[in-house]
Amino acid sequence: MPETRRQVTNPLPGSAQFSTTHWSVVLEAGASQDSCAHAALEELCRTYWYPIYCFARRRGQGPEDAQDLTQEFFKRLIDRRDFSRVDRDKGRFRSFLLACLNNFLAKEWRDRNTLKRGAGQIFVPIDLATAEAAYAAGPFQNQTPEQLYDQRWALGVMERAMKRLRQEFSAPGKEGLFDELKGFLSAATEDGAYDLAAARLKMTPNAVATSVHRLRRSYRERVREEVSQTVTTPLELEEEMRYLLEVLRR
Repeated sequence: MPETRRQVTNPLPGSAQFSTTHWSVVLEAGASQDSCAHAALEELCRTYWYPIYCFARRRGQGPEDAQDLTQEFFKRLIDRRDFSRVDRDKGRFRSFLLACLNNFLAKEWRDRNTLKRGAGQIFVPIDLATAEAAYAAGPFQNQTPEQLYDQRWALGVMERAMKRLRQEFSAPGKEGLFDELKGFLSAATEDGAYDLAAARLKMTPNAVATSVHRLRRSYRERVREEVSQTVTTPLELEEEMRYLLEVLRR
């Protein structure tokens, strides 16, 4: 899924400024007619479209209806221009977006006769075949729409963090190191686990272990930076990090 490339200033507890977050994008869009603010909001929609799509599918919408619902939801979210009244202190962005979606489903999507499939403006490029393949491959049988939404949010956070981490290893000579070590990011390691990688990289096992430790630390930092874009305080960051891990363990 596409990445929203927003810089975060000091995302760690105790020094977090949270000056540029998903919330600030929404609030700026509500307070300004500036085209840059509008474009940033559209990019944010591209980041969140798949959790929204999965929520709609789990609520019983067919693939085409879920696609239309996702497009119309984001279209109205962008066009409404009432974000200036949003109080970002009343919840995390993940929860805010889900509340907006439920409100949309309850009040605006009921009259589906007002929309013709495919006739609306396209705000988010959706590859329906790819979306459906990913949806069909997931173990969603026992998940509620809300649980599935949270799972896709969590996986999206991890995917964007991984993408950023890979970009840090894009310099010549580093791509092979990342590809060789990325399998150790989440897998538990036992004695001798680094021997094959060390031989392929022409490094000692101890040097590989050090590189893996640094890679894991960088990955955690990228994940925290992604999550920090969705909250407004250091306390919320810690709570959302714990919730992220809880969702991933399900």
